[in-house]
Amino acid sequence: MPPATQDQPQRAPEAGAAFDAIIVGAGFAGMYMLHRLCGLGFTARVYEAGGGVGGTWYWNRYPGARCDVESMQYSFSFSEELDQQWDWSEKYAPQPEILAYANHVADRFDLRRHILFDTRVTAATFDETGKCWRIETDRGDKVSAKFCIMAVGCLSAANHVPFRGREDFQGPIYHTGEWPHEGVDFTGLRVGVIGTGSSAIQSIPIIAQQASALTVFQRTATYSVPAWNTKLTPEYRNAIKADYPALRAKARARPTGFYFPFNMKPALEAEPEERARQYEEAWQRGGLPFLGAFGDLLFEKAANDTIAEFARDKIRAIVKDPTAAELLRPHNVFGCKRLCVDTGYFETYNLSHVKLVDVSKTPIERFTPDGIEVNGTEYPFDAIVCATGFAAMTGSFDRIAITGRHGRTLAEKWRAGPRTYLGVATAGFPNLFTITGPGSPSVLASMIQAIEQHVDWMADCMAHMRDVGAVTVEPLQAYEDEWVEHVNEVSKISLRSTCSSWYVGANIPGRPRVFMPYIGGFPIYVQKCNEVMTNGFEGFVMEGADTGNEAPRVRLTERWRVPLDIEVISPAAVTARRVPVV
Repeated sequence: MPPATQDQPQRAPEAGAAFDAIIVGAGFAGMYMLHRLCGLGFTARVYEAGGGVGGTWYWNRYPGARCDVESMQYSFSFSEELDQQWDWSEKYAPQPEILAYANHVADRFDLRRHILFDTRVTAATFDETGKCWRIETDRGDKVSAKFCIMAVGCLSAANHVPFRGREDFQGPIYHTGEWPHEGVDFTGLRVGVIGTGSSAIQSIPIIAQQASALTVFQRTATYSVPAWNTKLTPEYRNAIKADYPALRAKARARPTGFYFPFNMKPALEAEPEERARQYEEAWQRGGLPFLGAFGDLLFEKAANDTIAEFARDKIRAIVKDPTAAELLRPHNVFGCKRLCVDTGYFETYNLSHVKLVDVSKTPIERFTPDGIEVNGTEYPFDAIVCATGFAAMTGSFDRIAITGRHGRTLAEKWRAGPRTYLGVATAGFPNLFTITGPGSPSVLASMIQAIEQHVDWMADCMAHMRDVGAVTVEPLQAYEDEWVEHVNEVSKISLRSTCSSWYVGANIPGRPRVFMPYIGGFPIYVQKCNEVMTNGFEGFVMEGADTGNEAPRVRLTERWRVPLDIEVISPAAVTARRVPVV
């Protein structure tokens, strides 16, 4: 039995208990799902593998961890009172503050009494006779529920690369996604960092301040834009709080689900001097909105070349050593992989005790008792940090034995790539919902807004089923096939589909190369979900529903309708191409 924690003491297994819903995970998705279901009078149990709430922000405690969406927008929008009560301290909130916010939400809405921590769900099996899900955990729990809701997160299954000789290294090995809660002191140590993705770019400048020597092993150079993080003034916070709903509405009309200035003009129609000016202004604003400098940057290769060269010139100007600067300058499509946001990352390579090792052509051969060997050279270390990312989108599903109709497992169904309808459900697995699942905007949108939209849709669906007496809900195979085809087709309009990234599972050997998130834009996706619901859950079959009487009006959460006076920006609008919604 797992050890007890402060939030979850030793307990006897739950056996035979029945709930309306089992929720897997107590991050932002699991907490909001629980809140909605409690408000609707459903009984629910949440199982959480960690010792507390927060999901991503519970596990990712590496140095420098912070959000890349501005904190005033990276927050729940369902409660105006919560919006007014909570004060963010910085433009980009650091991990401890986001975790404090998650705990505040759990306490304010009295969620903990429904959550069992330090409990990992190991199996979920659909009982075709009982029309319910049988859930098992590593603590011996065996319970049933009408609905099983996967709130497992898109980036929550750490990718532990099986380096040869890993077990031989005599020092500690850390993964940024599973950081010790007590923290790590690197003072005076020789440290090796493997990877140059987002967590590495955030942590390397901090580790460099402590370590006596820092060596970074880079396989692929990464684009990064300065955050220009700053403290938030009371005046700034109050100005946003004065009309928070308007900001939320404008955010939902953006492809990313969060608001920032977006220049619809194509880069290729601008004069070189105007392009340079726009890029410099966007660079000085910093952060992910840099991609909003022009409208065609992610859709036209020639346009993308202009912003990529601008970013590469910035790196060349910052990094003093020409060899290191050349290694750090990416040569792939700008924004093809997740754009990173940093504080002093490239400047770190100007420090005399920081070294960059290219492992793109000569990969890491093995770990040795004293360090890492590359191309016959051994680099000695006291500690190693693996910033090697996650098995994105589907990795957490792989950890659970999920079995649907006729004994078919989800792993078997998704062997060639995940298949869902709208990213919320998958055929053959009745009453199984997947919050921000593959085939939805998820990681291409502000996660909390994507979570809220999914939860509201699922909660409205469940309430409707209760109203009409439906026993199960499940996508029709033909509609699922059409949606998967649509997701694939829409991905082709974006340059993001052209490179090897974790969006397509390329960071995990043996994974099928499938573009997993929906790239058609958050507002277009929300419109599709609304249409499906108002058309009587078109594409879903509800078993047992009473069709003798007129079905009650479907509950559609009004805040997911974009007001008519707000301009919707989508890839279709940007590229002047029609992006059909099936």
